[in-house]
Amino acid sequence: MVAKDGAGQPALSAAAQGGSFNHFKRWRATLNNSENTSPNPVKRSLVLGGRGFIGTHLIDALLDQGHFVRCFDRPNVVPLGESHFNHPNFELCEGDFTSEAEVAKALEGCDVCYHLVSTTLPKSSNADPVFDVESNVVATIRLLNLAVKSGLRKIIFISSGGTVYGDPTQVPIPETHATDPACSYGIAKLAIEKYLALFHRLHGLDYTVLRLANPFGEGQRTYASQGAVAVFLGKALRGETVEIWGDGTVVRDYIHVSDVVQALLASLARSGEEHVFNIGSGRGHSLNEVLDVIERVTGRDVSRHYVSGRGFDVPVSILDIERAKQSLGWGPAVSFDHGLERFAAWLLENPE
Repeated sequence: MVAKDGAGQPALSAAAQGGSFNHFKRWRATLNNSENTSPNPVKRSLVLGGRGFIGTHLIDALLDQGHFVRCFDRPNVVPLGESHFNHPNFELCEGDFTSEAEVAKALEGCDVCYHLVSTTLPKSSNADPVFDVESNVVATIRLLNLAVKSGLRKIIFISSGGTVYGDPTQVPIPETHATDPACSYGIAKLAIEKYLALFHRLHGLDYTVLRLANPFGEGQRTYASQGAVAVFLGKALRGETVEIWGDGTVVRDYIHVSDVVQALLASLARSGEEHVFNIGSGRGHSLNEVLDVIERVTGRDVSRHYVSGRGFDVPVSILDIERAKQSLGWGPAVSFDHGLERFAAWLLENPE
């Protein structure tokens, strides 16, 4: 829901009105000084959707590597953590992704943009495809136009390895597999990929697309409407019954958030002929197996309730990650069991 002012127009955040951009002036001055004195200028990164699950981890990692980071997100988003809020190289810029003026302001002075924004979910996107297209595809095209004007060097986009391929004809699924999404969410992701390629061809705007599997890990909300590992683990720790669509044999590729962040970092320096990469574990677990691991890690029995399956759930989705290994020098380092152990320990220390 976009906040609106008394005239029915989208309300400008404090950042868009200039409040937090007093800090931007100091931020920009510091950047200019670093450019003048350092043989290796510090990267200036914009993270769209930086208050979310992946974005929070990414910002911490970028700051650890010495980047200047600007986080752009909606004013009403509750941050998942506050570890970087007082960091001298961090700036928060609140605004609406569909607002050209606010996005243009956020892009100022940045070299690279991580595009993590998505306004819909796979299971609900078909209910309103117009909203999906307007708030994701059209807004991203507007972003690309602004990126070209601002002199941005690169965009790194999180796509969906679980939806862009549709029902796979081979497993594991390579990037060359046919794309036939069964939901508007996947169609929108694929359309954005195509526009990134178009702007690269027309304007030389560099880009990388990461077709992500199913991320999980510390900081993920267990009361959310997606993310089987988080939802199941949260219910297990609270002693609640887990509801499973179908018979529990649906297989998915799960990847720990720390490995996702490493792939995002690896994408920053890499430029070449290949622009699209699958990012997953390369292994699959059924929903029943996920619950088995949760029981083993937590030492608790999990009550399971099976309901009718959903038509849009493909039976098996496992990503082939060889291209990312070869071209990005990246590979998953955290096993599913170890990642789940870390996640469970974090939830016990940080109850929602």
